[in-house]
Amino acid sequence: MSVIKQETNLIVQKNRELTAILEVSRVLTTSFALEKNLQSVMSTLGTLLEMQRGCVFLLDPLSGELRIVAAHGLTKKNIEKGKYRIGEGIVGRVLEKKRPMVIQNIDNEPLFLNKTGARPAKAGVSFLCIPLMLKEEVLGVLSVDRIYSEKLGNVDDDLRVLTIVASLIAQFIKLWESYEEIEHEKEDLKRELQGKYRIENMIGMSDKIQGVYEAVHRVAPSKATVLLRGESGTGKELIAKGIHYMSPRSKGAFIKFNCASIPEGLLESELFGHEKGAFTGAIASRKGKFELAEAGTIFLDEIGDLPVSLQPKILRVLQEKEFERVGSENTIKVDVRIITATSRNLEDLAARGKFREDLYYRLNVIPIFLPPLRERGEDIPVLIEFFLDKFNKENNRMVSLDKYALQVLLSYNWPGNVRELENTIERLVIMTGVDKITPSELPVSLSLKPSQILVDSGSLSANVEEIEKANILESLEKTGWNQSKAARLLGITPRQIGYKIRKYKLNSTEL
Repeated sequence: MSVIKQETNLIVQKNRELTAILEVSRVLTTSFALEKNLQSVMSTLGTLLEMQRGCVFLLDPLSGELRIVAAHGLTKKNIEKGKYRIGEGIVGRVLEKKRPMVIQNIDNEPLFLNKTGARPAKAGVSFLCIPLMLKEEVLGVLSVDRIYSEKLGNVDDDLRVLTIVASLIAQFIKLWESYEEIEHEKEDLKRELQGKYRIENMIGMSDKIQGVYEAVHRVAPSKATVLLRGESGTGKELIAKGIHYMSPRSKGAFIKFNCASIPEGLLESELFGHEKGAFTGAIASRKGKFELAEAGTIFLDEIGDLPVSLQPKILRVLQEKEFERVGSENTIKVDVRIITATSRNLEDLAARGKFREDLYYRLNVIPIFLPPLRERGEDIPVLIEFFLDKFNKENNRMVSLDKYALQVLLSYNWPGNVRELENTIERLVIMTGVDKITPSELPVSLSLKPSQILVDSGSLSANVEEIEKANILESLEKTGWNQSKAARLLGITPRQIGYKIRKYKLNSTEL
């Protein structure tokens, strides 16, 4: 063969090798589909490097067995047979020794087991086997069959190229393992959140809060926009999460955004994103909250504080499901459910021109009103017990309330609602140096007249019943035994107070 022809063949061969490496790199970065990507790699090597056969074996850490996950030139039946233990045959030995092996003619090699049965005629076939390693960790083996000729290069060239390919495959496998681990963690977290935010797990047995839970059950499976209304601290975010995790969108993101917490000049960028150079400091393009919530739910808290200038954009998302980033003319379509919440009077804001009426009507499709804690007094003992248990476990404490301290908490008005109650119990558990809290350990703000404190003994549940009984009697006395008026004073329904009167066998002679 002439020198020119040899040089031409060499150039062609080198181009094929370089193209093969580049194509393998491209294939392995297209996705995290393990078997699909590795199968594409083997097909690429078969086409560009003219392999007769090739396999990627991965080690199963549980069984300690090597199995084929991708192959070129093998039937499904061949692949099913291709299993090796560590140290068994050429493949198992390469894994064990962590170094490549080259068999010039497999017909003359007793270690070559041909377990797949893919080589009925072995004469003249060379076998190259390279470990898939990252640092010192061996993940599997890459094997290749070749029939060499002067035209098809030599073993050293192939070994060099396949070593590079094996390194790329090993890096991809480790990335895939990390990806799978993260995906499993995400799924576990989502299942945990779904369990945590199930309405059945939320605390409260009063008629008013049960009405809220029933509304959530009805609206969660739908696509409807929900407006949560109620005072600060009543649990609007908790309900919003419950709606999301009980909906068909539960696998998507739940994105929370407080419209009152961001300066007006940054609100549009935060909600809708911006393009690079859209304003001073915009050094890169950035997605907004609506894009991050794609296929999920966005919760816009304190929607009543949204500036009038931004309200048309929110209205457009509600109506058209589209928007533009700041500094861009490209329209972005978005599939997102919107849940909003407010502690403000939107009707009053709309009447004063501070909130668009058309936006109000679009948001107010399904309004859910969350009652303040003072209107669901019978839930307070249950909440106290729940928060005590929660914070005792978190802080390895055994804090409890004596009957006097419990009476103070039950009689307090709780203007900050459930959030204030929760914070109070957490502070008591963490900051008090005693295991039995008396009124002297309570915050000064929780004031109570001495006449309201009952003297008794017994368990928490017994104390609660005694206090509840005393409160009902006091309310009945104030209202001349008018059950409807007494119920209003206590924040419960006439039906509930009737039940309590029968339960405690109350009558006017007890006063």
